[in-house]
Amino acid sequence: MPQLRHHIPIAAPSTRAPAEGDEPFVRISLGFTPAWYHRRLGIDLGEAWHTDPEYRYRAIVEMKEYLHGRFPEVVEFAPNLDESGVEVDAATISGVYGILLIPMLYGVQPVYSAGNWPDASPAESFTKESLYEMGSPETMPHLQALLRQITLLRSKWCRASGYMNYQGVLNVALKVRGEAIFTDFYDDPDWVRDFLTHIAESIAVTAELIYEAQGIRAPATRVFSVSNCVINLVSPDQYTEFLLPLDNRLGSRFPTFGVHTCNWNATPYFRALRTIPRLDYIDMGISSDLSLARQMFPEARRTVIYDPVGLETKSEQEIEDDIMRIAESLGPCDIALADVDYTTPDDRVRLFLELARATSRRLGQ
Repeated sequence: MPQLRHHIPIAAPSTRAPAEGDEPFVRISLGFTPAWYHRRLGIDLGEAWHTDPEYRYRAIVEMKEYLHGRFPEVVEFAPNLDESGVEVDAATISGVYGILLIPMLYGVQPVYSAGNWPDASPAESFTKESLYEMGSPETMPHLQALLRQITLLRSKWCRASGYMNYQGVLNVALKVRGEAIFTDFYDDPDWVRDFLTHIAESIAVTAELIYEAQGIRAPATRVFSVSNCVINLVSPDQYTEFLLPLDNRLGSRFPTFGVHTCNWNATPYFRALRTIPRLDYIDMGISSDLSLARQMFPEARRTVIYDPVGLETKSEQEIEDDIMRIAESLGPCDIALADVDYTTPDDRVRLFLELARATSRRLGQ
């Protein structure tokens, strides 16, 4: 059965990618904040990084060379050149617009920063009526600009690799509607259903358009996942009533499907998530019932999101204990060591990597 694994493109938010099938018992998915690259290398991750594929290509080549020098044991940081000498991981759309592509279709404007992902400026004058006045996603300027980037990438480097972060239905609703979305669940549930359904369809149509533009047609590479980062802000019953049917609908449109629940205790949502007919990936916070997750999702690639603050502040023994507990309860699995900031010494990262390798060797035999 195909699986997805946790994936952190260079200088981009986390997403998911096809599993290779030869992952170690405990696999570390390592990624750094934009500020880490900006402080270390002085690279400007502002508007040009998101809108100019040639600038982005040069920046990623520089970042990847630096990463490989600092962490040569990390496979994802090794050179990945095609037969023409093109760095495959740099001719990419991964990370473009951060997590804002779908909210931008609803009027959210990106605010760019040299050392951070784009922030969201609220959708101007978005009202409930605005939803019914919107055109189809393919007419939206930001998506058209992204499709032109893909055309340029394929023309110059014969490829447009990478995976966009489409977020999840509730994440997008929160960006567009603001905190009012949570009272809308009670005050106007019929409109909420219309709004969330519209978002789900926009996500699906956009992803399909982008895959077509990239020339990605093989089922194994048409992967999809939803980011339910704010799932804990709705009850399990609300998730089941309003959001689960849409996650099911999205999952049915793509060959592989995963759900990101972020660094929360996802246990209260397991029962609902278990009803998704095919779940190829699921992640959760370390406070979740990891043994139950392995029992309930035996066919999914499972991931724990590790707190980057814990990486900085915990003792070596505490980190080793965390890794062992994750591995024994959830393995085989990924541990996502994402959003490592510039304040974290490289030696702490190397320590985590070595402890994970030792644990993987010990339990994976």
